[in-house]
This record gives sequence, structure tokens and C-alpha cells, in this order.
Amino acid sequence: MDLSRAVWRKSTRSGSSGNCVEVATPPQVIMVRDSKDQHGAVLSFTAGQWDGFIKGIKAGELERESRLLRDQPRTGCGRLNLPSVV
Repeated sequence: MDLSRAVWRKSTRSGSSGNCVEVATPPQVIMVRDSKDQHGAVLSFTAGQWDGFIKGIKAGELERESRLLRDQPRTGCGRLNLPSVV
């Protein structure tokens, strides 16, 4: 995907620390990148995937997942033993 014409934006509440993500929304896709690494990896989501992600945040699902991940013992190479979450 050609990203040369993507218009990236970040929240006006992001502050000056640089610890932000930027979002671009060309047709049919939502793209997210680290604002400190503008030439690095870009995550792409369909509108349905992004909608599910936002709904999960609003429902507090990521807080629950964060607690589950935080409480898991770390194994070799820093990987986590991820629980099966239904």
C-alpha cells in the first residue's frame, strides 16, 4: 500500500512527550503507527475490525485483558503465556 499520500493525525490531547500513535483513514482502511517512528511499522485495520476494537475499549474489555496479561508468568525470551479468553 502506498502511504505517501496518507494524512496522519494524532490527538490534540497527546501532549509533547511524543508517546502517541497517529491514525490515517484512507478509503476502506484505518492505519495506525507510532508517532516516534514514522517510517516504522504500520498496522492496518478494516472498518469492522477498528469498530470492534473501539467498542471493546469502551466496554472495558482491554482493561480485563491487561490484567490477565500482567498477572501471567513470563517465560523464555520475554514471551507471555496467554490465557484462552472467550
